[in-house]
Amino acid sequence: MNKTIKRIIATALTLSLAGSFAACASDETESSVLGESRENTVITVGANITPHSEILEVAKPILAQQGITLEIVQLEDSVTPNTGVIEGTLDANYFQHVPYLDQFNLENGSDLVSIGAVHYEPFGIYAGRVSDLADLQEGAVVAVPNNVTNEARALLLLAQEGLLVLDEDAGINATVEDIVENPLNIQFEELAPEQLVAALPDVDVAVINGNYAIEGGLHVSQALAVEANDGLAAQTYGNIIATSPEHQNDPALQALVEVLQGPEIAEYINNTYDGAVVPLYG
Repeated sequence: MNKTIKRIIATALTLSLAGSFAACASDETESSVLGESRENTVITVGANITPHSEILEVAKPILAQQGITLEIVQLEDSVTPNTGVIEGTLDANYFQHVPYLDQFNLENGSDLVSIGAVHYEPFGIYAGRVSDLADLQEGAVVAVPNNVTNEARALLLLAQEGLLVLDEDAGINATVEDIVENPLNIQFEELAPEQLVAALPDVDVAVINGNYAIEGGLHVSQALAVEANDGLAAQTYGNIIATSPEHQNDPALQALVEVLQGPEIAEYINNTYDGAVVPLYG
């Protein structure tokens, strides 16, 4: 009887130990798989060249320390980064602000979302044929971006400088139809944002996005006027990381946003862009 009991206990101990070893092996395997998955995490982000791609290059080695490989796809226009996310060739993009994203979604029936703002690029009025706003004459030609949200922003800056008056209810949705006073009878030349710098010799002044001004070799210190950092534009037009709804909680993309909102990126922006790019965090 005692021998039988001993056999039963021995068998039970053997099975228990085997189960423990199996569990440990399973945990190690799972840990290994998870570790490998972490090491092999790749995110592909579409971005305009300046400053977005440059900022992402600074974020790349920081993300690498977390096991995340950041692949940057440089894109010149303001449509392809969004269509790339919709089609799945990009995981996210970094080039736009929320009003532009909202307008894009409205016009294209898409549902892209922002997962965090990173920086703000003050719009500036830059000299073309006229080097002082006080010298603008009747019928002056002013170049502005041709997309809805950025044209509104240009009009707000012109209103800030007293060159026109907008309907008080227009806000960030302002259009030329909302101009209630245009004492100089300004003529608006609507151009793609990336064409504004090249157009300067043919217009009196141009209102230019910060990133395209930088790409064109302009400095914010050269601007005849700049959006106020504490104004409506600064509160509204922070440049964001955008992605599809199904990826908005992706840990790697969340890590990207955390890095971009961190002190290393803020320091890089402040030391690099001479006020043409302003960090919103850090």
